[in-house]
Amino acid sequence: MNTPGMRFDLQIIASWIQERAKVLDLGCGWGDLLQALVAEKSVAGTGIEIYEERVAHCIRQGLSVVQGDLNAEIRDYPDQSFDYVVLSQTLQQVYDPAAIIHEMLRVGRYGIVSFPNFSHWRIRLQVLLTGQAPRTRELPYQWYDTPNIRVITIEDFRTFCKAQRLAILDQIAINTFYHDTRGHILHFLPTLRGAYGIFLLSRK
Repeated sequence: MNTPGMRFDLQIIASWIQERAKVLDLGCGWGDLLQALVAEKSVAGTGIEIYEERVAHCIRQGLSVVQGDLNAEIRDYPDQSFDYVVLSQTLQQVYDPAAIIHEMLRVGRYGIVSFPNFSHWRIRLQVLLTGQAPRTRELPYQWYDTPNIRVITIEDFRTFCKAQRLAILDQIAINTFYHDTRGHILHFLPTLRGAYGIFLLSRK
């Protein structure tokens, strides 16, 4: 699935989702993923988004989106309500990652998570040469105004999944800039070269 104008990591995520699936998108933003899935794969899509302006935009596009905090709203859904639950580029802003991922896999058969990879070579080099908290296109904030409260690497997330007894069904590292619509899937040195990690999860 290659949708022009959609973020590259969302294109990868969309390619993992089967036609006519039931999908919950946590922190769905402006609804780009949901809109593409509804149009191209006839999914039954629902989103949760905290910002009122984005929710209003989604609703104007005909999408089913609830305004609220994803940590609270997800608890209202019964077990196995969805085929896929998506958390894209939001995990680094979540206070309790283990809780939200277990909730994802309670309400859905599969969970899909993407996040900026803090072990990217540019980040390592910036810390080494400047001794300061890194800033990149993927992590563009100063240490004092960033919404990101977690530092996550691809290797850290693999270790986390093992400790939490989560099955990794697929994993991809991609090289792309922040919100870019193009990029590459990496096979050589993915933890060093990948700007983002994307994981497809289920319960063991």
